[in-house]
Amino acid sequence: MNTLVAISPLRDASTSDPGNLSAYMIRSLPVIVISPHNQCNCRCVMCDIWRIREPEEITKEDLQQHLTSFRELGVRWVVFSGGEPQMNSQLPHLAQMLRSENIRVTILTAGLLLESQAEIIAASVDDVIVSLDGPSSVHNRIRRVPGAYEQMAAGIRSLRQARAGMIVRARCTVQKENHDSLRATIACAKETGFDSISFLAADLTSSAFNRPEGWGQQRQHQIALNAEEIEALHSEIEQLISQCSAELNSGFIIESASKLRKIVHHFRAHLGQVPDVAPRCNAPWVSAVIDASGEVRPCFFHAAFGNMRTQSLPDILNGPQALRFRATLDIEADPICRRCVCSLYIPPPTE
Repeated sequence: MNTLVAISPLRDASTSDPGNLSAYMIRSLPVIVISPHNQCNCRCVMCDIWRIREPEEITKEDLQQHLTSFRELGVRWVVFSGGEPQMNSQLPHLAQMLRSENIRVTILTAGLLLESQAEIIAASVDDVIVSLDGPSSVHNRIRRVPGAYEQMAAGIRSLRQARAGMIVRARCTVQKENHDSLRATIACAKETGFDSISFLAADLTSSAFNRPEGWGQQRQHQIALNAEEIEALHSEIEQLISQCSAELNSGFIIESASKLRKIVHHFRAHLGQVPDVAPRCNAPWVSAVIDASGEVRPCFFHAAFGNMRTQSLPDILNGPQALRFRATLDIEADPICRRCVCSLYIPPPTE
């Protein structure tokens, strides 16, 4: 989850006494990411979720039994991620259940179903983040769905018709197929009618996104950049920073110049040109990820602590496994954290 929005700060449990496990109990959890459905209707080159054959989804009954826990934990924002959330037939009901608790609801979607569900989405969620991989030809090649860009753009127009003021943001995952098209992607985002765009590097090494054993080197090479492509990306980002100052200053481009440059660093680190550097993150203390299977994780990339279908959320978050994880996690040294492309940081009140 890349660059969400500002949320009022919490106490940073990561600075507590590591010898006292009670210091690592979670009593407030402002952000939860839920995957309502485990399948996807795209075949993106940088993701293996589309290979899943057995469907799983979060039901109204699953969510209902945890609303009290959401209330007790002070959940303020739920992001529906994927798979493709719109493939869950109960999605509007899930969203309305959360909004009735004064929880903000965001949907992160590929956008293929936006046109057919525009009125439902406009009425049931607060805002939308849509994956945008580049101009139409680049986007369609990466999505491997004929007309994917055109379907997505039509969906955004339908959303605007259904609710003119709805915030719709673009999110671009940078990888081999689009590394030299970032400025063109920004122009495309403006032309398509997005309110902003954010960029993040492709994840190359984790076991997330339906690759439990991770990717082998051959598969990584299909998405990662070689040395020549990294230099092209570096040039592209420097020109972006120079030529798109208005978009950077206005916030249309969510990332700062320094964060955009970290995308180059990510690919350099993958080639061993520079060391991996973990992003600033306190996600395990301020958020949780719930898979369509009910598994509860501290983030997309670390192992699950338990399952919401057999335990309450507080029992999972504050169980022995979760407490030990937070007590011993050294984000700067952890190999998973050092390769992370999707961090979350909510500053404590003292900052």
